This record gives sequence, structure tokens and C-alpha cells, in this order.
Amino acid sequence: MSEAKALIETEELIQVLHVDDQADFADLTATFLERADDRFTVETASSADGGLERIDERRPDCIVSDYNMPGMNGLEFFEAVRERYPDLPFILFTGKGSETIASEALSAGVTDYLQKGSATDRYDLLANRIRNAVRTRREARRADRQQQLMRLTEFVGDTGGWELDRGSDTVLLTAGAQRAVGRPGQAEIPLEEAIALFHPDDREDIRHTLTRAFETGEELHNTWRLQSGDGDERLIEMTITPVVESGGRVTKLRGAGHDITDRKERRQELEKYETIIEALTDAVYVLNEEGRFTFVSDELVELVGYDRETILGSTPSLIKDEDAVERAKHHLGRLLSSDGPQTVQFEVSIQPCDGDPIVCADHIGVLPYEGDEFDGSVGTLRDITERKERARKLERQNARLEAFASIVSHDLRNPLMTAQGRLELAQADCDSPHLDEVGDAVDRCQALIDDLLALARSGNSLGTTEPVTLSELAEECWRTTPSADATLAVETDLTISADRSRLQQLFENLFRNAVNHGGSEVTVTVGKIADGFYVADDGAGIPDEKRDDIFEAGYSTADDGTGFGLAIVKEIVVAHGWEIRVTDSETGGTRFEIIGIKTAH
Repeated sequence: MSEAKALIETEELIQVLHVDDQADFADLTATFLERADDRFTVETASSADGGLERIDERRPDCIVSDYNMPGMNGLEFFEAVRERYPDLPFILFTGKGSETIASEALSAGVTDYLQKGSATDRYDLLANRIRNAVRTRREARRADRQQQLMRLTEFVGDTGGWELDRGSDTVLLTAGAQRAVGRPGQAEIPLEEAIALFHPDDREDIRHTLTRAFETGEELHNTWRLQSGDGDERLIEMTITPVVESGGRVTKLRGAGHDITDRKERRQELEKYETIIEALTDAVYVLNEEGRFTFVSDELVELVGYDRETILGSTPSLIKDEDAVERAKHHLGRLLSSDGPQTVQFEVSIQPCDGDPIVCADHIGVLPYEGDEFDGSVGTLRDITERKERARKLERQNARLEAFASIVSHDLRNPLMTAQGRLELAQADCDSPHLDEVGDAVDRCQALIDDLLALARSGNSLGTTEPVTLSELAEECWRTTPSADATLAVETDLTISADRSRLQQLFENLFRNAVNHGGSEVTVTVGKIADGFYVADDGAGIPDEKRDDIFEAGYSTADDGTGFGLAIVKEIVVAHGWEIRVTDSETGGTRFEIIGIKTAH
């Protein structure tokens, strides 16, 4: 198997940035490199400044740069890269070949130096140099991680060690074990006393494990709960190693314990947060202190259309425009200030890999940190495109309703007022029953216009809310309601927070509805219920099959009704965030219950 093929099968993708002021040559080099190795992905930049911007946006695995470029030559570009990313492989690939430049480049720390040429084998050689540089860097980083892991293991160390001879009832403890069990200076402890230091539910398992280790000679692993005198409980991961002498007989057991309590708790905490994140429908991301993605949820990957590997390590400029990035930095500054908020939410435009921008709500906060060591930020993105469109649609509908209301108010009411005036003049000149019918028709038109205006405007936002005493407002509305011999009974002193003028409309319409359908001697009652109030009458009531229809605009069972009164009531209730339901009153009439109301304080 060739070296290149082995690398392809065992390494990840190799991202190469080629910087050359000759764009045609850069593109040609990219083509040859990607043909030489399927794992190569080559991006190009035409200047050193452009190359630095590309590196900041998405860090490559290796940089290939020309030497002779305007503004900043290849070695100056290398120094700028080294200041930011000290271990990033950098190959100088130049047409200006000289021993002086090569010596200067290698002395400065350039990973490799190669002179350009027209033969295709130069590109194969360049590809090989790139592979070697990337492999060396990755192996070095793996070695660093292994050394860090070894140092961490040495730091954590054993909770303690112990030794138990076959047939003995005494356990020998190391200094670490003595400290762990709260017996400093006590090198020996009776076996049963040692077992009694553990949780009662674990003790029989400990005895069984010791017996099994003596009998089988196998190395055994288990986890038990160590209890201290103050009630604290630690989770100990125990490794038991039998000591086998000649003849295959186990003569003693040696044990080493690791306190994994914190690790277990961290794992449980991590699993809890992972469960929470998986349950979220929002896209979740984490940025490190440098402002680069270190975690993205599946929802974010789906939202932006980039693969996870592309997003991780890149900056938010991958998916946000410059304005959104700057606003996020501004809000992050607010979060880090001593008197700043805990979280901030603002609107941003997200640019996915393909397709149109997506309007999102960006909700950000900072990760917990100590002192001045900022550790990064966390955020969620929620697609609010549909919500914005609904809001715009609602605005257009409200504008049309307002225009309709203006037309009704001006173009219909004025001719109606003229007709009313002419009618009064005609009634003064002559006495005819036909004129009374005309008057009734004019009054009905006026009522229709009033109700249409109220319905058209009832969906608008509430005015100022204030404490309103229901008994006072109900009695005031009753005085303006044509009620003949009808009676009002107010059985509540409830005070609620409401838009007084809109609540007045609600009472007036419910009272008129009761009088119109309950008869001239109907009794109307206003009373209090658990989370609101009711308006009831002792009229004929409303059949069950018609209760779903009564709040529809234009629905009426009365010959002279407009059919808009209860529709207006429903709109007022919804505008306040309340609910309304229809039931039978105690006297067999109709009872409207308005619920979900907060009392005023």
C-alpha cells in the first residue's frame, strides 16, 4: 500500500489554503493537488491579508504560500500566521528560488520549502510534502494529548491501596487508603471492620468478590460506596489483583481504589444536560473564548445546512453577516459587564449554506467562569420566519380593517345622518305610519354601522389597563341600556385589571343581548366565580347545538338584531387574554362566564 493511500485510509480530510497573487496558478495548483489526493480540499486566496482572513474564518490543516507577493511577502505572511497559530504547517512554494531565500525560510521555522516547476511531478512532490507536514503535526498533537492524559492520571492517582493475605483477617493499608477511610496512621485494620466502612448493600458483594478472586486468580473490577463517619458517601472504583506464587496458588490480594465520585456526578450532570439539549427544538451552540464554535446541536446543523465538521472551529461569520456578528459582540460586552443582564435576545438574519436568509431570534448568555477568565458563550437560535410573516399579515389585515372602518364612519354615516334629518323634517310636515317604519330602518342602519365599527376595531391592541370595579361599571352600563322593565342584580365587589372602555363595550353588548332575547322583564345578574365573573339571565337560554355559532359575526336569531354584539364580546375577551364560555344559568337562562382573569391589586 502506498504512503498516500495509507494516509487517506487512516487520516481525516486535509484542508489546504493556497495563497498566491497569481489566481490562475493558484487554481491550477488546487486542481493538481485535489487530483493527487482525494482527501485534499484546497481553498485559494490572492493575497496574504486575504489568507489571514480565511484562516480566521476556518483554520486549514496546512498553508501553501508563494514568496513574492505585493504588500506582504511569503516570509512576512508566515510570521503573521505564526503569531496566531504557532504549530500550523506552512510550506513556501515559490517561483523565486534561491539558496538565500530557502535558508532564510527554514531558519525562520517554515515547515518546508519547494520551488515551483511546470512538471506535474512537482505537484505530486508538493502533495507528499503536505501529507508529511500534516501527519507530523497530527502525531505531535496526539502525543501531546497522551502526555496530558498521563499527567492527569498521575495527578488523580489512587485513592489508596491495600493487601490481604490468604487466611488472614487483617487488611494492610497504604497511606492513601488510610486517609481515604479516615484512619491516618493505622496501617492495619480488621477485614470485617474494613468491609463495614462500605454501604450495607455493598458488603455482601465485597465478600463474594474477595472469595472469587482467591479462588479463580482473575483480576476483578467493581464499584462500591465508601461511607465516612460524617455521613459523606464516595464512589470507589476498585481493582483487585491476585498474587499467584509457584504452583498457581493465590496467596494474597492487592487492591487499588480510585475515587470516581466527581467523575460519576459530572457524567450524570452531562447526561442530564445532553437530555435537555436533545429535548430542545431550538438550535443550540457554544462558542469558546476565541469566538469559535465548539458545540452545535443537530437542530443547528439542520438549520444552516453545513456539516458539523465545517461549523466546529469556525467563527459565527460562517452563518451570520457582519452586522449580526458585530451586534452579537456588543451584546456579549453587555453580558460581561458588572451590571449587565444574565441573557440577551435579539433578532438576526442567518445565512444557510443554500437558500435564502432565515430570520432567527438569537438568545445568548455566557458560560460560568471565575475571576477574569472568560470561558465562552452559549446561545440558541429559533427560526421566527413564520412568526414574522404572521405579524406582517396581521398588520396588513389591521390596516385594511382600519380603512374599512374609516369608510364606514365617513361615507356611510354622513348620508345616514342626512336621511335622519330629512326624516325629521318630513315627520314635522305630515303624519304617516310609513315614516315611522322609515325611522326604524334608519335606526337599524345606525346600529349596524356602530356594531361594524366596533367589530372592525375590536381586534386592535388594548389601551391602558387600570383597576376596574365590576359593580360600578356594570351599573353604569345598565343605565345606558334600553331595558324596559328588566332588572339588574350585581352580586360581586370584584376589581380587575382591564381596559375600561373595552370592558364597558362588553357589558353593554351582553346586557342588550339579554334584554333582546330574554324579554322585557328579564333579570340580569353579574356575579363572581373562581377566576373571573359571569353575566347571567333568567330568559329562555341557548340550545346546546347553537352555542358554537353565537360568537360568529352576523349570527342572530332576532329579527332586529345585527348579529355582531357577541362577536364583539368575544374579540374584547381575547384581546385581554381571557376566555369566555356559555352555560345554563341557575334559573334556566343563559350564563356567560369570563375566566382567566387576574384580580387588580
